Amino acid sequence: METVYFKGIPCHTYGNIPAVGSQAPAFTLTSKDLGEVSSKNYEGKRVVLNVFPSLDTPVCAASVRRFNEEASKLDNTSVVCVSMDLPFAASRFCTAEGIENVTVASAFRNPLFAQEYGLMLVDGPLAGLLARAVIVLDETGKVIYSDLVEEITNEPDYKGAISVLK
Repeated sequence: METVYFKGIPCHTYGNIPAVGSQAPAFTLTSKDLGEVSSKNYEGKRVVLNVFPSLDTPVCAASVRRFNEEASKLDNTSVVCVSMDLPFAASRFCTAEGIENVTVASAFRNPLFAQEYGLMLVDGPLAGLLARAVIVLDETGKVIYSDLVEEITNEPDYKGAISVLK
């Protein structure tokens, strides 16, 4: 169990975020068109998992915009933005914002993602949503960067995540 904060209120996660050096758990999520987004689709590629509570908040939306901008500059790297938002909301957001360089994926059908990655908030005002984190995987699915953002209302460390990819 990890402790994060939402506006200073302690919140806890189910389990722990994968550690640097560990093999990331396989995942299957739901795409904005209701298809599957699977870790199998990214074999041989580096993957940035940008995980957050909801696109309906300014900080979460800002992280998707920023990683959308950064993704086009990264070789052999895919960015997957994961939340519990329904695929319909993610599709609307991407259309309205011109998001084309990242994949948005929902964990709403796949509770194992939240549990195995230790990111499901189990208490506090956002219970049932995902904590904010960035996890970077190498071409073999090994974790090379892992950052659970302590205060959910803060943006992630973009430079830290991107630096391991350069």
